Amino acid sequence: MKTIPISSLSRLVAGLGLILLMAGCGQKTGKLSPEQTARFEKEGIARQAEDLIFRRTKPAGQRDSGWDEKQASIVVTKDSVFLHVNGKALVEITPRSTGFYEIHRDKDRLSLHAGSGKSALSWSFRPPDDADGWTKDIRAVIKNAKER
Repeated sequence: MKTIPISSLSRLVAGLGLILLMAGCGQKTGKLSPEQTARFEKEGIARQAEDLIFRRTKPAGQRDSGWDEKQASIVVTKDSVFLHVNGKALVEITPRSTGFYEIHRDKDRLSLHAGSGKSALSWSFRPPDDADGWTKDIRAVIKNAKER
């Protein structure tokens, strides 16, 4: 029987640990509560995508300006836009929303602007398909929120 030196064994264990850590980086972000699921189904889900990479940008001129990337999910209904991580809202637009919202499209990338002044944030992402359709559906929710 051949023995494995301790240094080789510890490298093997460290390597396996790294592989497991990297596998955990692909976290799932689309879980919704039963109440949220029922709400969105009642509103009529137009678009839904899970585990996308969103680039969150804070405008220049602020002390903490810059951008970072975050994995998140999005649900678009005829009444709502819900950008979230496992049901925790990052951005939520409903007919009762009073904030400033815009959606812009640059080829296959969408940029959802929320807030104004020092509270402004931009969340840009690549939808899994039909960037034009996503833009139109999100724009309809924003327009509906402004009209009320």
